[in-house]
Amino acid sequence: MKERHIGISLGNIGALHDGLGEFSLQIGTRIAAVAPAWREQHGIRLHFHLRDKLFGLFGDEVAYIAVNRWQRLRHVQPEPFSLWHSLHQLNKNLPPNMADGGTRLVTVHDLNYLYGRNAFSRWRHHRRTLKLVARTDHVVAISQHTAGDVKRELGWAGPLEVIYNGARSFVAAERVPLPGWAAQPERPFLFHLSRMSPSKNPQAVLDLAREWPEMTFVMCGPPSDDAKALKAANRQPNVQFHLGISDAQKAWAYANCAGFLFPSLTEGFGLPPIEAMHFGKPVFLARRTCLPEIGGDAASYFDSFEPQAMKQVAQQGLLRHAEPGRPEAVRQHAAQFNWDDAAAAYLALYRRLLGLPG
Repeated sequence: MKERHIGISLGNIGALHDGLGEFSLQIGTRIAAVAPAWREQHGIRLHFHLRDKLFGLFGDEVAYIAVNRWQRLRHVQPEPFSLWHSLHQLNKNLPPNMADGGTRLVTVHDLNYLYGRNAFSRWRHHRRTLKLVARTDHVVAISQHTAGDVKRELGWAGPLEVIYNGARSFVAAERVPLPGWAAQPERPFLFHLSRMSPSKNPQAVLDLAREWPEMTFVMCGPPSDDAKALKAANRQPNVQFHLGISDAQKAWAYANCAGFLFPSLTEGFGLPPIEAMHFGKPVFLARRTCLPEIGGDAASYFDSFEPQAMKQVAQQGLLRHAEPGRPEAVRQHAAQFNWDDAAAAYLALYRRLLGLPG
């Protein structure tokens, strides 16, 4: 049989701890697992396009192609590709030479540049995204909200489908208390996890903490410049910052918090709320972008970021969560978002685009 080639491009992703990195790792690992079978049964070779420092990330049954900046102008590979899948819409590298009838597939996570940026920034990002879709044959969106943005804002009229992300469950993971905390907390706390950029709206959590001095607020995330600046400026005794936490510490925080706060202004999906729901925890979200779609009836929502209004939503949500059966309903909602199902949907799409038997 004639050998065919599939490329899966991470683009210039260098870190795997944020949303795009987690998506790339989870989907890429599961796609790579079928490489031996697809090579034997269908004559298809899988290639991962990524930074050379990440070579080997998906095992030795797949090939690796190094990203370089010249691929933004022209991208040529020794063999044409029957399918080239860019795992996110921020990928600036061009697809390579395609086989006759080949498909250029892009997963669009969000068009968050449309929300809250200045006019020049919106124009610059929009121009770049329009160029991306002009060289795309098929689009996957990670939420119905994002799919709507793609059709409305980009004028996309081609093939488009929604494949929801998964979200890892840390319920069975090792748990290590955050610094200064006992394994079993002696006081309740509300938990926030993000990179704390302005779009994540951490200031709303800090304003809520000022309004609610008897509640402890724990702010966690990677040690980004935004997070470090907020930590340095913090003078509130009921607010703690823990940056660069481990998965074991994250699991402890999810397991022991009274509730999870995520008043983000712009999301394409929102992994941390689902991670918290795996523990059956009450989750509080902004009623913005995709979050009502992903949180459904399992979450409570902030319609205002006034501290008094947020406090009322949180207090009512905590009382509601004490109702019989509520934690289990939250866990069941989270269970529908899993990486195995997401990867299976992508592989089914690959089969369809390549004309492979189901």
